[in-house]
Amino acid sequence: MQRLIPTLLAALLTLGSAQAADKTVAPPETVDKLAWLAGCWNVDGAEPGSGEQWSTAAGGTILGTSRTVKGGKTTAFEFVQIRLTEPGQLAYIVQPSGQPPVIFNLLRQDKPNEFIFANLDNDFPSRILYRHDSERVVHASITGTLKGKLTTIAFPMTRGRCEAAPITRSK
Repeated sequence: MQRLIPTLLAALLTLGSAQAADKTVAPPETVDKLAWLAGCWNVDGAEPGSGEQWSTAAGGTILGTSRTVKGGKTTAFEFVQIRLTEPGQLAYIVQPSGQPPVIFNLLRQDKPNEFIFANLDNDFPSRILYRHDSERVVHASITGTLKGKLTTIAFPMTRGRCEAAPITRSK
């Protein structure tokens, strides 16, 4: 009997390890899933200069900026980070027009090309959606309560060229 107990215990431990190995573990979230954002995006129908510019995914982050131009002047801008804020939690961290940062955690990924971030403590927006329709088309939208009404503002965007100002060199 004393010899049977260690053998039985070893068999149970082996069975438990095999069952644990059989369970599929979801891969951790990474910013690489949003690598298609990299580049420059012009807001369709808006004044030239209105749009977003996103860096490539590197070091666990994607960095972005946006600018809204009306009447030839910048009327709004944002700095954005997409990164992990805690193990496995992908977040969209936005700092609009110099205000303090607001964190929107990934609520769900409906398809490989659609991401919904949410912060239900924030009135407007409380949700941010990015949907990649093709290499040239992205649909972004913000949804939340604005003046007591559920409101969605859409930002259809087309990929543009990321142009830099020419460098002038002194002689």
